Amino acid sequence: MQDQLKIFELYNNTRKKQITKFNSSLKSKYTLTTNYQKVEADFAWLDIMEDTIMYLDNILRNPNRFIINEEEIVKVEQAKRITVDSIKHLAKHTSFIQEIDDNGDVKPSKVLNINKDESYNTYENRFIYTLINNMRTFVEIKEKQYIGSSFLKDDKKCEYQAVTKLGAQKVNINMVITANVDFSKEDGVRNGMSVTQRMEKLKLRISDLTNTPVYVSLAKEHVAKVIPPIKKTNLILKNTNFQYAMKLWDFLQSYIADDNKMVKDKRTLDEDLNIKQMLDDTFLLDYLAINTVNQDYSELDEDSKAELVEDLTNKMIDKIVELNADLPLEKISEVIGDKIAIIKNKKEASLAELERKFNERLQAFTERITEFSFR
Repeated sequence: MQDQLKIFELYNNTRKKQITKFNSSLKSKYTLTTNYQKVEADFAWLDIMEDTIMYLDNILRNPNRFIINEEEIVKVEQAKRITVDSIKHLAKHTSFIQEIDDNGDVKPSKVLNINKDESYNTYENRFIYTLINNMRTFVEIKEKQYIGSSFLKDDKKCEYQAVTKLGAQKVNINMVITANVDFSKEDGVRNGMSVTQRMEKLKLRISDLTNTPVYVSLAKEHVAKVIPPIKKTNLILKNTNFQYAMKLWDFLQSYIADDNKMVKDKRTLDEDLNIKQMLDDTFLLDYLAINTVNQDYSELDEDSKAELVEDLTNKMIDKIVELNADLPLEKISEVIGDKIAIIKNKKEASLAELERKFNERLQAFTERITEFSFR
């Protein structure tokens, strides 16, 4: 590619008065419409859930639990077993003693019955229970907002009309330019699975977690969900499984509602002077390009011829000054004056010599005619 466009050379060689006339008569208008849309789909939430769910499964398969002692006073025949705690309770509550045999055996009417039961209702388990519910709700929302791919659309359309006059010549342009970008790519592909497939698999794994004994037990008890900030118990701080659970919790808490970065911009321009000036300049360059074809300067009127001569003279003088920049102004004027005088003398001498030779030939031809006689 050339360093300089050919059209620049054409513009620089064009008479300035011609450009001035073109612009002074120019009337133009334009309309530029733009429609820009860009979406960058982000599936970081899906990545972190997939990476964390195995640790949640580890927690629920080996849950934290504690023993609950349920105490109740029952008739002695209803007691499942008599424990040390039952005897201690009876010693403190002698009203429950029905009778004492002669041999010292005590027959109570009622005793303390203690039922021991395991409970999953710990803070750590409720934390995981709440996190799983948040995950399930989050995935449902993302399914409704699902955008499977990033895309970019950038459409531009410019309509330009203009008219101008140069003497008897009328110049018109009616131009439409369009530029379009339409690009899309599928995002979120991982391990050969599309986003849709990954979400379906994730939903199944979350469903498996909700069927574990820990989750089912807590759901039956309608346990209260934990609220931030999360208590940093020893188990949550030191257990690797809970550390991953905390990372997911923090991510969801700081999550912005719309992680799909979307940009939209639709505009119509018709009054921007910079754009209008550039389009007008383009019109001028287009005219100069087509005007290089079949130019005949012999048809120019006197004013146009004078302008052309003046323009060419100025360019020649500019070139002389440029090549002789170190010469004083008086010397340059003297050189130019001498050259003009020499050229004029040459032209006058040429005309005189031509006239002399013509007269000599005419005289010789006349003499031959005089000597001619008919026989």
